[in-house]
Amino acid sequence: MPSKVGLVYSDEYLKHDTGDHPENSKRLEAILSFLKGKNVLKDLTFINPRKADLKEIEYLHSSSYIQGVRELCKRGGGFLDPDTPVSKESFQVALLAAGGVFSAIDRIVDDLDSAFCLIRPPGHHALKKKGMGFCVFNNIALGARYAQNKHRLKKILILDWDVHHGNGTQEAFYRDPSVLYFSLHRYPHYPGTGDIEEIGEGEGRGYTVNVPLPPGCGDGDYIYIFKEILLPIMKDFKPGITLISAGFDAHADDPLGGMSLTSQGYGALTTLVRESSKGIVSCLEGGYNLKALRESVLAHLDSLGEFNLFPKERIDEEPNRGVKEIVKKVKGIHSKYTR
Repeated sequence: MPSKVGLVYSDEYLKHDTGDHPENSKRLEAILSFLKGKNVLKDLTFINPRKADLKEIEYLHSSSYIQGVRELCKRGGGFLDPDTPVSKESFQVALLAAGGVFSAIDRIVDDLDSAFCLIRPPGHHALKKKGMGFCVFNNIALGARYAQNKHRLKKILILDWDVHHGNGTQEAFYRDPSVLYFSLHRYPHYPGTGDIEEIGEGEGRGYTVNVPLPPGCGDGDYIYIFKEILLPIMKDFKPGITLISAGFDAHADDPLGGMSLTSQGYGALTTLVRESSKGIVSCLEGGYNLKALRESVLAHLDSLGEFNLFPKERIDEEPNRGVKEIVKKVKGIHSKYTR
């Protein structure tokens, strides 16, 4: 029987006007149009997002940063950093992006098995006092705090498979054993964080797991990492909910990634996580080749819902030697920690 999968979306997300920036409204339009064309929307439960209120954004971000973004947008827009433009509407859209994650979490707690948040602006680079890397508010980190504050979920797993390390998410929970942050990413690459030795501090030591990868890694490498590191950690940690920073820019055709994942590979990764999770909320992060992005999102949703929309081809799961060495090193570092 197919799982119950929700979809968070609103046309309001298109109003975050970034011009010809790689992170633009065409990304969401391409995904939604593709899902309609494949007749997938009938299998999904639509979730109408709400706006987060400012107190909820303060779960993570400083009031001075929040007000700074608000004022910049009131003046017509500008740049939070050289990579992160905002327009007049961006502040309100960013509140709706974070609130969309909250709405998805509410439904997972109530009646759905998983939900995909087709939202923008993305979030995992956003720091407490700074927006960067196309990100305004850290949607996934705010979602973790919301799940704890509103629904009293004690343990949250955040899986980040975006090709870039989620420095903002790591910063938010670096000393917190209640949120386990797991990231696999190209390294060294923007933003320069995510070294294998970054494992958390204080009570949070061992609850940040970074798997830094060289360029060119593909499906077999990622599947190996999931089976060897992620799934055992999930079994040990027993999260009440799994949140995914679902960037699709590690796809072989992505112009910014330099990795070799396929759309089918994203589906396989999703299946591995689904089989080990109580509930999943995934949030769109990166992905800048529209064809690769829309196909990867379809594969992700197909695996979440067990819809079997297209036949699954066999994936070569043999990792390269370098990845095996990285996995061995990560396991050695984290073997001393019981979570």
